[in-house]
Amino acid sequence: MVEEVASTGHSWDGITEYDNPMPRWWLLTFYATILWGVIYTIFYPAWPLINGATQGLLHTNYRKELAVEMQRYDETNAGIQKKLIETDINLVKDDPELANYAMNAGRAVFATWCAQCHGSGAGGAKGYPNLLDNDWLWGGTLDDIHTTVTHGIRNTDDPDARYSEMPRFGIDGMLDKTQIDQVTQHVLAISGQAHDAAQAAEGATVFAENCVACHGEDGTGDRTQGAPDLTDAVWLYGGDAAAIRQSVNDARFGVMPNWSPRLSEDNIRAVSYYVHSLGGGE
Repeated sequence: MVEEVASTGHSWDGITEYDNPMPRWWLLTFYATILWGVIYTIFYPAWPLINGATQGLLHTNYRKELAVEMQRYDETNAGIQKKLIETDINLVKDDPELANYAMNAGRAVFATWCAQCHGSGAGGAKGYPNLLDNDWLWGGTLDDIHTTVTHGIRNTDDPDARYSEMPRFGIDGMLDKTQIDQVTQHVLAISGQAHDAAQAAEGATVFAENCVACHGEDGTGDRTQGAPDLTDAVWLYGGDAAAIRQSVNDARFGVMPNWSPRLSEDNIRAVSYYVHSLGGGE
């Protein structure tokens, strides 16, 4: 015989809620969590007070435990960190132990400080360089990357920051709209994209008079001043007509922090080594 379970009296859309008891195992688990919570508040910091909180019978907390663990880590790695600082960064690869440490430490530093802009996989985004290819605005050697990480780009905090500034040709009235359209078509032409041939021909003259000092006569750029190559398919802010026109009219002025105040020298060397190893380093 099937025993009818009493109803709670609740019903929605014809669905009745029955007054079934909770499973015993569920209740025991629930009571155990309550007991654990009470024990935890006795032994660990728990109850907030006017100034601070109860410290518990163990007189410890996770901040202290983390500090101890970090201190242990620093002491354990002090020797190899010192070795990384003292070793020519170009020779790190010749020492398997040092190279392994630099890769792992650099990966951790990158994930913590660099991935927000360059992406977790270092593929970059609009306005943030892709670190996987071999297209570098300021050079991709280990020394170049180390300098860039140390001093940053166009920031106001480091007098040794890499610095270049593209003129605002449109905003400052250096070129009119017609000239900007013409030079845009010229850039599309030299980068192998569809373009207006007549405007591109006129734009070549505009380019020669205003752009070659930084981008070179052939448009391949100049790494010493951070001027990008305009003939390849790599674009930091986009390579279609609208994006190029905006770059010419408004100019771009991306800023990268100088990491020397935030990162130790061994961390800077480690992340430089890691970035160089991603595939685009020179």
